[in-house]
Amino acid sequence: MPKVTYIEFSGAEHVVDVAEGLSVMEGAVQNLVPGIDGDCGGACACATCHVYVDAAWVSKTGTKEQMEQSMLDFASAVKENSRLSCQIKVTRELDGLVVRMPEHQY
Repeated sequence: MPKVTYIEFSGAEHVVDVAEGLSVMEGAVQNLVPGIDGDCGGACACATCHVYVDAAWVSKTGTKEQMEQSMLDFASAVKENSRLSCQIKVTRELDGLVVRMPEHQY
């Protein structure tokens, strides 16, 4: 199973195995990683799973579709590497992915 490292705003790290086909958000929620709420359940209808993808992984996580970009308008502290983790599907190629959480989810 691919490993994903979730880093809280405080710096606390959570390295978890996430099954291929799940989203990065689902991996966090199923493993009780604090800082990713996923209030809409992965429907790209909120911004409570906002993460910053580490630079080495940005090109490997795909591109933001219009709906995701629109939802990011509701997130706080959006950066160039901001993504909604519900829109990143875990694949074998993402083994080792590192994402960081913002200070707050809105």
